[in-house]
Amino acid sequence: MRHPLPEGGFSPVDPVTEIEREVVACRRCPRLVAWREEAARQPPKRYAGCPYWAKPVPGFGDPQARLVVVGLAPAAHGGNRTGRIFTGDRSGDWLFRALHRAGFANQPFSRDREDGLRLSDCFVSAAVRCCPPQNRPLPSERKNCYPFLARELEVFANLRVLIALGGMAFETLLRWDKERWPKEGRLPLRKRPSFSHGAEVPLPKGRILLATYHPSQQNTFTGRLTEAMFDAVFSRARAILDAHRNEICPGE
Repeated sequence: MRHPLPEGGFSPVDPVTEIEREVVACRRCPRLVAWREEAARQPPKRYAGCPYWAKPVPGFGDPQARLVVVGLAPAAHGGNRTGRIFTGDRSGDWLFRALHRAGFANQPFSRDREDGLRLSDCFVSAAVRCCPPQNRPLPSERKNCYPFLARELEVFANLRVLIALGGMAFETLLRWDKERWPKEGRLPLRKRPSFSHGAEVPLPKGRILLATYHPSQQNTFTGRLTEAMFDAVFSRARAILDAHRNEICPGE
């Protein structure tokens, strides 16, 4: 049986489609399997009667993306319910408003897989594909999920900018970078980049890693992250990509 794929999926011959299918079928982490299915069986009142995806959530977006945005994991009643990452929760509201304002999304909201959202020059993914209890995946669960993201990132030949939403995504992307190019442009250990909002880390092959606080309610409700701060990171990504395009095609 073929698993349904989220809006913005790829053609059957595209390697990301194969990754999507493997993600959706994954049951490697018993704790996460139990948690995501329990969330579907006992939803809050506002989602009573709603069908739940209750499976691992694949990434989605533009197959020619130069920007990849990586979060922590699906929300129990967001992506775990809708089947699309950052869809149907308040973190997603922040993310897609920012992507829309920076010209990476055709609309500023993402409610479900049939809402018409399309990403342009952008792909959105996560370090972990199942919702974890207290939003804290175990090291073993992160390890199990890591190959999915690493394989996704290899697909994007045009990849230029990565945005990490939060410290865990930041560390995951640094790991990928180090493993992908172990001897090219490595920083000494004493200068290993540390996570901070607005951090900008040059990577081999001319790529750039940007960091922002995660748009979780813990950060947005307290004012630790404002929309202006969040927008600044996506505006920076847009500026880098526009400058790169102008270098390739001067005079356009």
